[in-house]
Amino acid sequence: MTAALATDARPSGFSPRQYAICLKGIVWREGLRFLHQRERFVSALVRPLVWLFIFAAGFRQVLGVSIIPPYETYILYEVYITPGLMLLIQLFNGMQSSLSMVYDREMGNMRTLLVSPLPRWFLLSSKLVAGMVVSLPQVYTFLAIAWFWEIEAPPIGYFAVLPALVLTGLMLGALGMLMSSVSKQLENFAGAMNFVIFPMFFASSALYPLWRVKEGSPLLYYICQCNPFTHAVELVRFALYGEINWISLAVVAGCTAMFMVGAILAYDPARGLLARRGEPGAAA
Repeated sequence: MTAALATDARPSGFSPRQYAICLKGIVWREGLRFLHQRERFVSALVRPLVWLFIFAAGFRQVLGVSIIPPYETYILYEVYITPGLMLLIQLFNGMQSSLSMVYDREMGNMRTLLVSPLPRWFLLSSKLVAGMVVSLPQVYTFLAIAWFWEIEAPPIGYFAVLPALVLTGLMLGALGMLMSSVSKQLENFAGAMNFVIFPMFFASSALYPLWRVKEGSPLLYYICQCNPFTHAVELVRFALYGEINWISLAVVAGCTAMFMVGAILAYDPARGLLARRGEPGAAA
């Protein structure tokens, strides 16, 4: 009788304030982790800055860029590759956040998070949002450095690109989260990152226009067209100039939903991939 009364006394749901407190706690924890890992911030900027200052200077005369949307005049090569390098920062950040999930699962911290009475989908979504929020200061720091290098976008572009960065950050973070669900050990995930990051980055419009790719290899052109990273780059490229690429927006939004649903199902204790392998997160 007492147990029945106790069961009836339990709240049937959670208030918006309780959801907000949980989201704030997860975002705050991810932010503190980022602040304590200063080398992560530096390494996130080194890769794109090397491309911007060294490779772009060498390829400027070889890879001239003609007038293509959203540009209204001829541009320097370093201006063209800037959106792709912004997404490179988010791609590595998404993989780093997912790498920390694999580490937390090995150490037991992930199990502590997933036993929360809050819905599992909300916990994973909050983790995804936290990783996206951490990536934004890194991207804007890169834009600030590029501005001193006289690589400038229209003033309105720095504000218009924020929603695009939020969506692309969620997509790349969800992809990394989905990958983390199928990686049993930290070493396996670190190796798998190389099979995702570099093919996604190089088989896209991040470094060269797709019309040039088509001239060299029609097959590679169609691969680039099917690459969601290409559409993420184009979404950010157009947003920097206050425009919307509707096709890229639809592709990025669809891939974000697909990757996120896949990650939530994979982390489901009843039917996910973790349950099949008997990992600690499955017992939550």
